[in-house]
Amino acid sequence: MDPKEYSTSNLTDVALKITKHLLMTEGKGKNIVYSPLSIQVVLFLITSESSDQLNSLAAPLVTLVLADGSARGGPCLNFANALWVEESLSIKPSFKEVVDTVYKVLLPGTVKSDSKLIIVNALYFKGVWNDQFDASMTFKQNFYLLDGTKVLAPFMCRSYEDQYVRAFDSFKVAKLEYEPGKDKERQFSMYFLLPNERDGLPALVDRVCSEPGFLDRHLPKTRVEVGAFKIPRFKFSSGFKASKILEDLGLVLPFNGNGDLSEMVESPLREANIIHKSFIEVDEEGTKAAAVSVFAEECGCAQPFEPIKRIHFVADHPFLFLIREEMTGTVQFIGHVLNPLEE
Repeated sequence: MDPKEYSTSNLTDVALKITKHLLMTEGKGKNIVYSPLSIQVVLFLITSESSDQLNSLAAPLVTLVLADGSARGGPCLNFANALWVEESLSIKPSFKEVVDTVYKVLLPGTVKSDSKLIIVNALYFKGVWNDQFDASMTFKQNFYLLDGTKVLAPFMCRSYEDQYVRAFDSFKVAKLEYEPGKDKERQFSMYFLLPNERDGLPALVDRVCSEPGFLDRHLPKTRVEVGAFKIPRFKFSSGFKASKILEDLGLVLPFNGNGDLSEMVESPLREANIIHKSFIEVDEEGTKAAAVSVFAEECGCAQPFEPIKRIHFVADHPFLFLIREEMTGTVQFIGHVLNPLEE
């Protein structure tokens, strides 16, 4: 895979490839969340060769998906980049022009540590549910873990209301919309993909991330009456070396002997990593999510008709979740919950 070939149109496909590998390696056996969008931004920064190329890749993201909508009553989005360089390293003027004009990267100073070059992308999302949960209805019940044990976790509940839920052969999908306010150009939603079987998450992840177009074909588009609708509250953070995951997937990164960063800096860089850390909190009011990606160089389609029927959606066992901007289909955050009590 070549990062220069990526665009917003295939960002979801790339995100799902990363997700499958991540959830079956670093994320196996624990809660995990990450932002494919944050990683993508760093890849754009280190692989673009001109301001025109970077603008063509990034403009739809920066101006639409990553724009803050809080002033219009929509979700709060904060997006920032920063770049530090070791005193002896010279940034090329052409690269500085690219990041200044397109990404508005901050250049806060120089680095005097073991890293010669550090690029940081930070993404923060805060959205309020379009239809908030009544906290007085939250109660504790069993959540069944993959190993067959169970924990007592707080569940947010609704009953006998129309919800965006869709049932399939071996899983169900629920959608919760965020309040858009007066932001008419965007709509953010959170999806929960729940396998029917308590131990069915690994198989579901494999399907979602392996079958082309799977996600778009299996999202609920209409409301149906639900009997019970229960989703656990959860809050956790996670981190991993994203460059390792990307290289395992065959991505050619422009460092570590696989290329160069000659368009960015005057002198060669020998070794580098991309570190990613994320946080998410889901409660009755809405969602808070944040992600940071750090690049550090070290010294050395149409749906069939479905009859209206009552569906139960009770997420009392491991599930997949994602936050998506609906107009572009861009996935901002994705992860799985194996234990809602684990932080």
